[in-house]
Amino acid sequence: MRFLKMHGLGNDFVMLDARGQDVRLSAPLVRAIGDRHRGVGFDQLIVLRDGDGADVTLDFWNADGSTAGACGNGTRCAARLVFDDLGTDRLTLRTERGLLQAEHCADGRIRVNMGAPELTWDRVPLARDIPLDPLPLDGSPAAVGMGNPHCVFFVEDVAQVDLPTLGARFEHDPLFPERTNVEFVQVIDRSTLRMRVWERGGMITQACGSGACAVAVAAALRGLTERTVRVILDGGPLDIDWREDGVWMTGETALTFEGTFSDAFLAGAA
Repeated sequence: MRFLKMHGLGNDFVMLDARGQDVRLSAPLVRAIGDRHRGVGFDQLIVLRDGDGADVTLDFWNADGSTAGACGNGTRCAARLVFDDLGTDRLTLRTERGLLQAEHCADGRIRVNMGAPELTWDRVPLARDIPLDPLPLDGSPAAVGMGNPHCVFFVEDVAQVDLPTLGARFEHDPLFPERTNVEFVQVIDRSTLRMRVWERGGMITQACGSGACAVAVAAALRGLTERTVRVILDGGPLDIDWREDGVWMTGETALTFEGTFSDAFLAGAA
C-alpha cells in the first residue's frame, strides 16, 4: 500500500490513492498509521476514490480511527494531487458535504469552496434546539457547522489560552453529540483574525481549514469583521471569502514524501 505525506500550513495528512483499486481500511489500521512513533503520523488520513460524478471522491479519517465529514486543508491537498494528474486548473471533488469546487491559483496556492455554513442547531449538530450564538457555555462561544461541528470562542489573546485543557473540555461537552472542534480567536482588525485550534479527536494542530472557515463566518455574523478575512494560524495564513455560493478558502500546500507500508506493518495493524 503506497502513501503520500502532505501538509497544508503544517496541518499534515497521509494520502491514500484508491482510484482504480480496492483499498480497505479499518479503525485499528488507521490508528496504527496515525501513530507518530510506530506508524507515519497525521492529523487526518484522506482516501482518494473514483469520482462518482466528480473528478475525485474523498473520505476522511481522524487519528483516533473515527471518520470525519470534512477537512478543509486536506481537501486542498487532495485537489493539488488531482490538479497535477489532470493538468487542469479547475475540478470538482465529492465529500459528505456534496460537490466542492477547487481552483489552482496562478500563485500556486489552492482554493476550495467549502460550501455554505450550517447555521441551524440540527445541522451543526447540537443536542437541542437553542440559538447558535451565544451558546450557554462559559465564554459565550458560537457554533458553526462546516460539514463538521465547530465551537468558536472570541478572546483577547489566543496566546494565553490553555488550549489542551479547554479544547478537551469543550470537545466532549454534552451540547455536541458528535463532539466538536474548538477554536479560540483573537480579532486583530476587521480583515484579520488570529486563531488556535483543538481538533476533534484530541489534538492541537498547526492549522484547520474548516475551522478557519467557521471562525470567519462567526466573526462576520457578530459584526466583528467583513466577510473576506485573513485567518492567521500557528502554521501560517489562510484567506477566507464567504461568498453567496459558499465559503472559499485559499492557502498553500506541500508534498513532503511518499512511501510504502511493509507487509509486516499491515499484518500487525489488522
